[in-house]
Amino acid sequence: MEDLIAKAGVLIEALPYIRTFYKKTFVIKYGGAAQVREDLKESFARDIVLFNYIGINAVIVHGGGPQISSLMKRLGKEPVFVEGYRVTDEDTMGLVEMVLGGAINKEIVSLINRHGGRAVGLSGKDANLISAMRKAPKRVITAPGVEEKVDLGLVGDIESVNPSILKALEDTGFIPVIAPIGFSHEGETLNINADFAAASIAAALKAEKLILLTDVPGILDKAGKPMSTIQKADVQMHITEGTITGGMIPKVTACLDALDEGVTKAHIIDGRTPHSLLLEIFTTQGIGTEIVL
Repeated sequence: MEDLIAKAGVLIEALPYIRTFYKKTFVIKYGGAAQVREDLKESFARDIVLFNYIGINAVIVHGGGPQISSLMKRLGKEPVFVEGYRVTDEDTMGLVEMVLGGAINKEIVSLINRHGGRAVGLSGKDANLISAMRKAPKRVITAPGVEEKVDLGLVGDIESVNPSILKALEDTGFIPVIAPIGFSHEGETLNINADFAAASIAAALKAEKLILLTDVPGILDKAGKPMSTIQKADVQMHITEGTITGGMIPKVTACLDALDEGVTKAHIIDGRTPHSLLLEIFTTQGIGTEIVL
C-alpha cells in the first residue's frame, strides 16, 4: 500500500506542471547518447508520447553527427571539422541529407509511432521551413603568425523559419520530427547546426520551452556540480570566469538566442538519464540546468 501511495504522490507532484503546460509548445533538441542507446531511445519516445496525451505540443529537432561521420569513414571519406563545424562539400551534403533526413528521421518517427504517438518526419526544406544562407569562411591559425580562410562549404546560418506547417501539425495532434537541413535562395541544400535550428524554431513558435538533451548533467559550476538555474544576465560572467567553456558555449548561446526571441525558458539536461524529460519538467527539483530571463 505504501508503494501505491508513493506512486499517487508522484502524480500529484506532476499535476501543477501538467495544468501549467497544457497546450504549450516544447521544442526539444534530441541528440547524444539518448539518440544512440536503445534503452534511452525507448524512454525518450515514451516521454514524447506522454507529452502528447496530456496536451503538450512537442516539436523534435534531431542531430546525427556521429552517424554521418561513421558513414563517411565507411565510404573512405574522412570527416573534417573547423571550430566544431563539419566542412561540407556536395558529396558530404548528400550523405548528410541521406542520414539526417532519411535513416535517423524515419527511425525516430517510427519509434514514437510504435509507442502510440503520431509523428511526422520533416526537414527544413519541407514547406519552406528553414531558409538559410552559407556560413562565412572561418579564419583559422594554421601556423604561428599564419592565418587562412577556410570555406566550410554547404554549412548554413538560419535566415528565417516559416512555422506554418508546424502549427498545422500541432493543431491536428501530430508530432513534428525535424532534420536540421535548410535551403538557400540559390536553391542549395545546407547543413544546419541542430542546436541553433532548435532555437530558431522555438523562437518562431514562441515556445514555452527549449530543451537541449546533452551528454552532461547540465551546466556545471566550478566544483563540477550542476547548476539548477542560471539567470540570462549572468551567463556572460560564467563564460568569462571559465565556468561555461568549450562545447557548452554554443549550446548556451542557442538558448540565449531563443530567450531573446520570446521563448519563456531554456533547459540543458542530461539525456543519458532515462525519462530525463519527465524528470526535468514534472518534478520540483528537475535534473538539469534551466536558463531564465
